[in-house]
Amino acid sequence: MSVLLSEQNGVHFILTLNRPEKRNALNQELIESLKSELNKVKNLDTVKTVTIRANGPVFCSGADLDMLKAISTYTEKQNSAETQSIADLFYLIYTFPKPVIAEVQGDAFAGGCGLATVCDFVFAAETVNFSYPEVKIGFIPAIVSWFLIHKIGEGKARELLLTGRMVQAPEAQRIGLINFIADSGQLPFEVDVFRSNLVSTVSVNSISETKKLIAELHGKSLEDGLKLAVKTNVKIRQTPDCKEGIAAFLEKRKPRFLG
Repeated sequence: MSVLLSEQNGVHFILTLNRPEKRNALNQELIESLKSELNKVKNLDTVKTVTIRANGPVFCSGADLDMLKAISTYTEKQNSAETQSIADLFYLIYTFPKPVIAEVQGDAFAGGCGLATVCDFVFAAETVNFSYPEVKIGFIPAIVSWFLIHKIGEGKARELLLTGRMVQAPEAQRIGLINFIADSGQLPFEVDVFRSNLVSTVSVNSISETKKLIAELHGKSLEDGLKLAVKTNVKIRQTPDCKEGIAAFLEKRKPRFLG
């Protein structure tokens, strides 16, 4: 199987890219498997976090070689369908109602770098390299561009996308491409501690609504953005988690969130 699904404590779901012999390169089967598994757990109340990791020394090397070879022979309709498929995957992860964590143990290039980019939190081993090298083969890093610009700003995004240069984990962290760096041997442990602390200290429902707000604010004017913010604020105030959180704060105790 190109993607393995496992769980921890019944609340943390882990999706593992499982094509180590192909450097976990993206092909249609892997892309569709990721979407399928994500959709299975998307609306489960028991799911608090999702982690995307990989088997083998490479996180994801980008498009599969067979996939690349086929591009020049595809019709416009075939290219459109294939491109839309990965766009749908990135959108699904970016708007996923639960926190999505990328555990990047090895190099992430092209579509693999894009896969990490659209996650909420990115942990990487200190030796990992990141790049969007598409321009070096006459291609274009189109699908990730919107997400990357909004994540690290247009200036740095232009630099990475137009040069295709490789950045190591420390620089990737400095420019905001990733969040945390860990020793290779400690990476799974660091991710585990983070997600456990996350669900024990915050409302997952609040995370879901915040992610939705962030996604919908893009492109809105100040006035429209504030209207949306007010609407979201009113909505969240009516939720059990908000009422419990306020009560717990006033009573100086730890909240017992439902979500």
